[in-house]
Amino acid sequence: MLVSAAVCPCPPLLVPEVAAGAAPEMDAARAACSDAVGVLAAARPDLLVVVGPAEQSGRGSFPQGARGSFRGFGVDLDVRLGPATDAPGERELPPSLAVGAWLLERTGWADAPIEGLGIGEALAPERCGEVGREIGARAGRVALLVLGDASACRTVKAPGYLDERAAPFDAEVARALGAADLPAIRALDPGLARELKASGRAPWQVLAGAAENTALSGSLLFEAAPYGVGYVVAAWS
Repeated sequence: MLVSAAVCPCPPLLVPEVAAGAAPEMDAARAACSDAVGVLAAARPDLLVVVGPAEQSGRGSFPQGARGSFRGFGVDLDVRLGPATDAPGERELPPSLAVGAWLLERTGWADAPIEGLGIGEALAPERCGEVGREIGARAGRVALLVLGDASACRTVKAPGYLDERAAPFDAEVARALGAADLPAIRALDPGLARELKASGRAPWQVLAGAAENTALSGSLLFEAAPYGVGYVVAAWS
């Protein structure tokens, strides 16, 4: 059963070494993410599952100890999904899960076994719900670290340029995640999310599936759009 969840954005810019001179601009987001991960630890889970968007090669399950890096972003920095194991797996973590691994390393996570799951951004809402329910049934006390960004179309300098639909979309995402509003999260439109380059839609709907019949409440910890990309941090407990 799902007992806690943290929702965090997953731009590599969260990692100070990647952000370089712009690192201070993400300090508030980093602090909020640390607070959200702290809520996970306080729930004393039996299992933590880290869920994030992934391209084809990064989809599927990753075991504890799986490695990732930020070399693709010009930084010689390696991360690992939780403590080392005898069988860390052969595949490298996709960027979203690498950010999740970095967040957990930063907070010194040692509270429960960890697994990773890369989700295709086009996964249908119904299937997202099924995946979430499967995760929720994995252990008596399950926690989720859910990674994904809101729209990338908030300004003319954003990766997706300016789209007037982006701000209302992000506002509804922040409201729904902050309120743990499962019907609203399930109702997020995959087509609109794709057009707005919102990578978090599928992971958020996985969370909604895992949270069915749990009565978890939510708290919005951070919402901003630096660089024209919507970042939301929320904690559910």
